Amino acid sequence: MSTNLTKQTHFDAIIIGAGACGLMCAVQAGYLAKRVLVLEKNEQPGAKILISGGGRCNYTNLYASAQQFISQNEHFCKSAFAQWSVEDTISFFETYGITGQEKTLGQLFPVSNKAKDVVQVFTNLCADLGQEIWCDTEVTDVTKVGVGFEVSIIRNGRKSSLLAEKVVIAAGGLPIPKMGATDLGLRIARKFGLKITDTAPALVPLTITGKDQPWYEQLSGNSIFCRVWNDKISFEENILFTHWGLSGPAILQISSYWKPGEFIYIDLLPHQNIIDLIQQEREVNGKKMLLNYLSGLFTRKFAEALSDRLPADKNLASLNKVELENIAALIHEFKVKPAGDKGYDKAEVMRGGVSTDELSSKTLEAKKIPGLFFGGECVDVTGWLGGYNFQWAWASGFVIAQNI
Repeated sequence: MSTNLTKQTHFDAIIIGAGACGLMCAVQAGYLAKRVLVLEKNEQPGAKILISGGGRCNYTNLYASAQQFISQNEHFCKSAFAQWSVEDTISFFETYGITGQEKTLGQLFPVSNKAKDVVQVFTNLCADLGQEIWCDTEVTDVTKVGVGFEVSIIRNGRKSSLLAEKVVIAAGGLPIPKMGATDLGLRIARKFGLKITDTAPALVPLTITGKDQPWYEQLSGNSIFCRVWNDKISFEENILFTHWGLSGPAILQISSYWKPGEFIYIDLLPHQNIIDLIQQEREVNGKKMLLNYLSGLFTRKFAEALSDRLPADKNLASLNKVELENIAALIHEFKVKPAGDKGYDKAEVMRGGVSTDELSSKTLEAKKIPGLFFGGECVDVTGWLGGYNFQWAWASGFVIAQNI
């Protein structure tokens, strides 16, 4: 069965994916009196919005700028952010009843702490603006036909095809396949001959295997504020020890800049100098054992774990220069070589995607395929943890809507 939609009801564009980018694109197109049809594989729109931030939805970051994004072209996202700013995001949601509250490092959450309120804004607006959302609809192919595109779908168990002059690929990336994530956006890009920047899980926990794993496993559940760095960047936030390795905000952040085979380094006591602290303490309590002293700086469990690598049974007064230097190296430059990461099942986002070389930064239209647009996570623009990726999704959805 084949249906030519243009003969029934005219849509200016078909949007593939009812996530953050696709929903914003549909609403902004509606403001411009453009009619769109949004196709969504899941049973409801905004599936990943609903689980983001533990169901609270960290929908932007007060400090978002191009600097917090990874891309082969570091300047690519600047045009989108010039067209749709953080202030625009805040104003948009406030207009529809969502006030933000700042949490850590500029992260903005709804005061209600309910991600469903964010999705509700879009579903209500789409209904008001006459934009259609078809859920439980799987897109199987997109083909160029004449001046437009044919979109092949399976809906209610029936195969059909839809026609539109313009198509927006807002199908997300590879993370969380159980939420319906697929490589559809990348497959469509490849089909049209567009380059793909190598993809990998990002904002993802890192694993430790082999002889070191038991050491991390014994610390499972311990969380410590640290500075984590490599030769590219550093982050200061909590790390979390787990039975399989390392997680927590600082680890998720550095994971986007880490590749297998590389080391990362951890300062377990940022903004302090362990040698200075020990020397101050030994002046008043030189008989204190190193283990007991470290237990005051960290949890007892963590101090005992560090003892495996330190002269923990010596008192502070008897520590010599070499021992102090070894302590400082362990505390301030704890060296880790992860075995790998937890993969797309546990990744927040995907790094890489449709190459920015293939897209206009001003419109997000494919340069070689007029009428085909890419936005959101499937593009090679990957933000830090903390609302940055939502800001890119909203901005790219807005930009595309202006040009369809």
